[in-house]
This record gives sequence, C-alpha cells and structure tokens, in this order.
Amino acid sequence: MDIPHTMKAMVLEKPENELKLKQLPVPEPGEKQLLVQVLACGVCRTDLHIIDGELTSPKLPLIPGHEIVGKVVKTGPGAMRFKTGDRVGIPWLGRTCGHCRFCLDQKENLCDAPLFTGYTVDGGFAEYTAADENYCFAVPDSLSDAEAAPLLCAGFIGYRSYRMIDESARSIGLYGFGAAAHILTQIACREGKKIYAFTRPGDIKAQNFARELGARWASGSEATPPEKLDAAIIFAPVGSLVPAALNVLKKGGELICGGIHMSDIPSFPYSLLWEERSIKSVANLQRRDGEELMQVAQKVPVKTRIIPFPLRKANDAVTLLKQGKVEGAVVLEI
Repeated sequence: MDIPHTMKAMVLEKPENELKLKQLPVPEPGEKQLLVQVLACGVCRTDLHIIDGELTSPKLPLIPGHEIVGKVVKTGPGAMRFKTGDRVGIPWLGRTCGHCRFCLDQKENLCDAPLFTGYTVDGGFAEYTAADENYCFAVPDSLSDAEAAPLLCAGFIGYRSYRMIDESARSIGLYGFGAAAHILTQIACREGKKIYAFTRPGDIKAQNFARELGARWASGSEATPPEKLDAAIIFAPVGSLVPAALNVLKKGGELICGGIHMSDIPSFPYSLLWEERSIKSVANLQRRDGEELMQVAQKVPVKTRIIPFPLRKANDAVTLLKQGKVEGAVVLEI
C-alpha cells in the first residue's frame, strides 16, 4: 500500500487539557520496529490518569492510547516476527531493557527502564504508530478490530490480576465493573468461579450488565455480599475500597489492586488484615500474560461490548469514560 507522509493524530500538549487534532509526519519504523496502520484503539482508564495529570511523567507532546489493533504496513531493519499485512495488537508495555535484575528474573513488568505505549512513547490515538515487534501480539481472528482492542490493556491487566489469585479460590469479588471486569467475568465464569460484582452505588445498569455476563450477585460497593469471598480484585481507582473489600474476605482471602493509580487508602483496623488476608498490587504486564489471554479469549470465547467513536471525537470518548457511563469499553475506530 502507499503510505502517506502525514497522518491525523489526537495530541496531549499539556496535562489537564483537551487533546488536539493535529497533522503529523507518519513515523518511520526503527530497528526491529513495525509501522502499523491503526484500525482501532481502546480508551483506557490509564489514559484518563495521563490526561488528568495523575501520572506525572508523560512524554510531551504525546499521542495517547495503548490498546491498539492495526495492520503492519512496513517493517524496520531486522524486524522478522511479523510481515506486511499481518494484524497485530500493541499494549501498554512498549519495551524493557532486558538486563536489569527484574528482566533477568523474568519479571519484565517491573523493569527498571521500561517504555510505555501512549505514555513515554507515542501511542494509538492516530492513524499510524510505530512499535517494537517483540512487544506486539497476534490478534485472534474471532474478534473484530474494535472488539479486540480492549484486550490489549483491560484484558491483559484483568487477566494478570486474576492469575495472581490462588487457583483454589471459588468466590471472587470485582470492584468497578468496567472494561477489565466485563472481560474477566466471562473468563472466570467459564472456569466455574462465582463472581460478585461491586459497582458505583445505585448503578443499576452496570449491575444488570454484570448479571447478564454471568455474575452470581451484583450490587453497590457499599453492600455486603451473601457470603464471605475467597478473593477480590479492585479495578476502580478508589482507595476507600481497600478496607471495604478486606471486610468481605474470608480468612486467608486475597485482595488484588489492579490499577496503575489509586486515590489514597484510608487507615483501617488491623483486624481487617489479620487472619492471613493479603493485599497485592499489579504492575504493568508480562508478555506471557498477553499470549495466554489471547488463547483464552478464543476458547471462551470472550465477547467485548464496545462504544465506538471516530478519532476526532476522542475528547468525547474520554469524557464519557470519566463520567463512568460505559458498559464495557470505549474504542476509537480509525
């Protein structure tokens, strides 16, 4: 195909400001990079944290977006994993150093010198983007471009959070029923888990959505479920949910904090943590998480629910997500 010299992109010039539609040069793929024509890009809560200035070290000006599905249109020097025409997914983790203690210990998600798509390198709120081929994924044929996009972050982080829980756990609470929870519910229910969904108080629409996807029970985050839970995952960036979730766990229960940013956690009595309850956070992803999820997504099969927007309406998409009025995920179709 003929590759144009310029492209449209939505650009963050300064935190706490709207994105601006710009005409920019199409990037040239570097060593072992792919030039990808973006077909769809999910709008993630992490994008909100970057735009709102809660994640404080973005590359500026920045093209956000890290749930990217697109077509390879050019390969850089040494790039051999994918060929022109292949459909690939590009996630949050853009590159790792490969030689720090964490990379050498197979904990690349904790790399000391990583690059992050749509944060420290330009992302997918654009017609084209360049990415390291070693951090790209083949996308299941069973999903359309827009349906696959939320897997690239919401899916990956939700799946990593889920796999951090002991396999013997049967009853699992999910706090914040957005993109990650609606994907994870389908996987967990397929594996025979009992899912308890906690939404914003009074959000009947989200609660009905959770039940529709297989949740055993759904109510507001202030409610007490009908049984104590083996584990819980918090996707909502609300620190006060930590003691609330601990309060509904069984002895030995596990609490996973699945977000990259959370408001301050209030103090709570030690009795909530006692009896070998535990709290863990999830940081980024490992590539093997992504490979596993892509296989699982085909087997379940996962069906993502999306609200599509054109690229030029990215600010409207961000606003809708910020208002918490989304069933499933918001995706830019490009």
